[in-house]
Amino acid sequence: MANIAFIGLGVMGAPMAGHLAKAGHAVTVYNRSIAKAKSWAEAYGGTVAISPAKAAEECDIVISCVGTDDDLSQVTLGREGAFRTMKPGGLFIDHTTVSARIARQLSVEGESLGIHCVDAPVSGGQTGAENGKLSIMCGGSEPAVAAARIVMQAYAARIVHVGGAGAGQTTKMVNQIAIAGVLQGLSEGLRFAQAAELDLDKVFEAISGGAAQSWQMDNRWGSMAQDSFDFGFAVDWMRKDLGLALDEARANGATLPVTALVDQFYADVLAMGGGRQDTSALVRRITRA
Repeated sequence: MANIAFIGLGVMGAPMAGHLAKAGHAVTVYNRSIAKAKSWAEAYGGTVAISPAKAAEECDIVISCVGTDDDLSQVTLGREGAFRTMKPGGLFIDHTTVSARIARQLSVEGESLGIHCVDAPVSGGQTGAENGKLSIMCGGSEPAVAAARIVMQAYAARIVHVGGAGAGQTTKMVNQIAIAGVLQGLSEGLRFAQAAELDLDKVFEAISGGAAQSWQMDNRWGSMAQDSFDFGFAVDWMRKDLGLALDEARANGATLPVTALVDQFYADVLAMGGGRQDTSALVRRITRA
């Protein structure tokens, strides 16, 4: 069992930290909202720290799951950041979806301090976090990822070491690029079926066992048909992720025409007030016939 600091208790981080506590690890938590940290500690019996640096002081492993590049930089390299107090030989695991640039930067900064870093963005959403069934794509050295795997298995169904520093983040970009295209196709297919006055349940039964099948179809067709979007991975966060992918594509020369188009479609959903709705709210911008 390890002494672990967990930084960031949002809809993903809170259940992930909870799985670590249930697995028997000693977990110290930090969250910008101290009330949320105290509530988590009451539920799981962990310790609350007043800063990332304080959380990391007595821990061998620090895990973060925050929001943006700036958030991640602040909780690691900031004046009260975890890297200020982490011990040489410590392990840092980041589950935030951020740019590959900051993942590589943290790896370099960590190496100078004797800290082993793993960029480990996740897929599976809030449900996957709550059920401990996340898919995790990892970038970092082989020894660092091997050590991280022992801890991450508390909340993961699949852990894949993709490559060196930043490879986890670029793989997450691939994930979001693929999801964006699938959801646009699913949205158009659903609206087409409605225009044709087909029985949507029968359509799903007919096509979900063939080549059109996808996780999005299995889990979102029914809720999209019912105009139900108040759950799941928020459009706000999807736009952030697609922005990261488009920025990386400009740097590496990749061409992402469909991704760029769907990103603009999500801007339409935001303008409709759907920022906190599930990514399947993409269908809202297609008017029913």
